[in-house]
Amino acid sequence: MSSPYFLEMTNISKTFPGAKVLDRIDIRVKPGEVRALMGENGAGKSTLIKILGGIYSMDPGDGEIRINGEPVKINSVQDAKANGISIIHQEISLADNMTVFDNLFMGAERMKSLFIDDKRMIREAQKVIDDMDMQINVRTKVSELSIAKQQMVEITRAIMFNARLIVMDEPTSSLTSVEIEHLFEQIAKLKAQGIAIIYISHRMDEIFRIADSISVLRDGHLIGTDDACNLSQNKLVSMMVGREINEVYHRESRPEIGAVTLEVKHFKNKYLKDVSFQLRKGEILGFSGLVGAGRSETARAIFGIDPLQSGELLIEGKPVRIRSARDAIANGIGFVPENRKLEGLFLTGSIEDNMTYPVLEKFMGIVGMNQAKRQAIVDHHVHDLAIKMTSTKQAVGQLSGGNQQKVLVSKWLATEPKILILDEPTRGIDVGAKAEIYQLIFALAQQGIAIMLISSEMDEIINLSDRIIVMHEGTVSGEVDNIPEARASQEEIMWLASGGKK
Repeated sequence: MSSPYFLEMTNISKTFPGAKVLDRIDIRVKPGEVRALMGENGAGKSTLIKILGGIYSMDPGDGEIRINGEPVKINSVQDAKANGISIIHQEISLADNMTVFDNLFMGAERMKSLFIDDKRMIREAQKVIDDMDMQINVRTKVSELSIAKQQMVEITRAIMFNARLIVMDEPTSSLTSVEIEHLFEQIAKLKAQGIAIIYISHRMDEIFRIADSISVLRDGHLIGTDDACNLSQNKLVSMMVGREINEVYHRESRPEIGAVTLEVKHFKNKYLKDVSFQLRKGEILGFSGLVGAGRSETARAIFGIDPLQSGELLIEGKPVRIRSARDAIANGIGFVPENRKLEGLFLTGSIEDNMTYPVLEKFMGIVGMNQAKRQAIVDHHVHDLAIKMTSTKQAVGQLSGGNQQKVLVSKWLATEPKILILDEPTRGIDVGAKAEIYQLIFALAQQGIAIMLISSEMDEIINLSDRIIVMHEGTVSGEVDNIPEARASQEEIMWLASGGKK
């Protein structure tokens, strides 16, 4: 009798020197099923997927992988592909300088006599792309495609080589809402073809929208698997981190909101039509809106990255002119950008270098750098933010997403800002690390720092903000009070974000 499952992984364990990272994990996935794999960073998700993909080997013993009920050995990436398994990693693995069709047929080129048959590959590749309604010319170089379309090329490559199970690791982390919708349409088509999907994401709304079932790992153990319809967000968070969601957003006390620290008056440029608002001392001012509303563009204009055509900026009541990041720092503004890897951190640089490079002049003396003073600042932030690392000399790129974000925040705290702009501060990090970032934000507000918080997560905006500015097409469409006694509603925020008026 054939198995109802395409994939069965049973009793899977993995031990690295000094640590057991997986302990007897069981995962079973049916054809056409979307299985969400959830867990904090370090829970074991990546290790499990690397065993499935032939990158790691499991511990010897009674662990077993079955495909369509038959035991298989997966000792290499080639073994995984031969068994119909394809993994789309968070970091795109295409060759940028080659065309789409070259990438699709890499290692399996069509030949005509002794020569590569480009015409045949273009024809076959374009047919598959067109069948999936991707609107991509296969002669285009990959470097000219958006991240979303590059991911679609990866999916196409998997389908062309008969993948029956596709693993997607954080596939929406760099996508717009429109691109996410297109990805979900493709996932629905894959399901209809009987292709199984293992979907890894930290975004709860996505999980409950597309997953048929959810498996949760914590500290290398399988906490449980259930149909998505049987789980609530609160229950899922509890499974992942061992505490309820109200504890994730718990705030000991609210500071008394002080005087206006920052005032934006009629900002206009090629992205902004007319933006005005005030931000007060100790306040967490949330910014909500749909993609393209102008939230990040407002932050970039305040920080001097994008030039203004007109408008005025006041700090503590005094007009200031900010034309560069250096001007912004000198006026007490810190900026944690949306993309920490491309815009916020030097991934190959050390923790201490990343934390202190905006303020190196603080440590310079007559005969060179005061390393002891610099180290004291670094140690202070490492301790206060509970950054998990081997040493402050460790490369930031080796840290988890949550710890990278803490290093990025520490970099700006070292400048002793009056105003801190946080653009998507928890994007791509797990719920446990999110809870730590939230507590940090509350603590900074308690210290009197004025915080401008930009987030696409509605729960985050509502649970963190004292007041909410809603933007639509480069303007402020409304302002919503958000006191504990009268919480803002998602409906009101979405109405304003869609262009409605109060």
